[in-house]
Amino acid sequence: MKNPSILFIGAGRMAEAIIAGLHKTSHDQIEKVYVSNRSNSKRLQILAEKFGVIKVQHWSETVKDVDVIVLAMPPEQHGTILEQLSNYVENQFIVTIAAGIGPSFLEARLPSNSAVGWIMPNTAAEVGHSISLYTYGKTVTETHKAQMSLLVNSIGKAQLCTEQDIHNLTAVTGSAPAFLYLFVESLIDMTEKLGVTKETSQKLVTEMVIGSAEMLKAGKSPKDLREQVTTPGGATADGIKILDNGGFQQLIQEAIVATNKKAKGNN
Repeated sequence: MKNPSILFIGAGRMAEAIIAGLHKTSHDQIEKVYVSNRSNSKRLQILAEKFGVIKVQHWSETVKDVDVIVLAMPPEQHGTILEQLSNYVENQFIVTIAAGIGPSFLEARLPSNSAVGWIMPNTAAEVGHSISLYTYGKTVTETHKAQMSLLVNSIGKAQLCTEQDIHNLTAVTGSAPAFLYLFVESLIDMTEKLGVTKETSQKLVTEMVIGSAEMLKAGKSPKDLREQVTTPGGATADGIKILDNGGFQQLIQEAIVATNKKAKGNN
């Protein structure tokens, strides 16, 4: 497989995370990286200086010169861009990283037999620890799969799924970090109310979360870990009782349903 050239349409935070990951892990496996952005030329200049990408004023200038096109703009902009892009597509592999925009959406708006893919990363891509879900359309080759591997492996770990799986799991792997951060915010706020400085509060809570995640990473089940901490009739049990009475688990499940519904509504 020859080294591919890649075009990013959109230059937001997730595009930068992937570009940074490619620059770090795969720069010798990529011919060129182009980036276009609709309105923020300063943003393009920053990416060019940091990662050596080639900035283009409009993606149409270089779209026929690349092998992979990454759609890194908001979901609501996909319809318009795909309509324009359909006039330029020849053999490029077109990948979206937008919530709710699966391969079937892309295929319905591009020439027949277009090779397409979908990556659903999460915010941890910025530090190389995303768990990215990905899938393909109906027409992909081994070359396209290798190109997809370059993209997803640059930002962490990845899991091949069906399109429907990604729709169902968007809230779990993509949006749930925000739920976790809200929980962490609440713990930090409460720690401050107990008289601890904000800096110390954040350090204590952050290290608690990291340690807990390491226990999970070791392969232990969350139920077993929770029960190890929760002595019957003890202090932790009283805290768990408050969460249960407030419908903590039910609220999380409702949040997942609402998130997935909104994401699917984007297309």
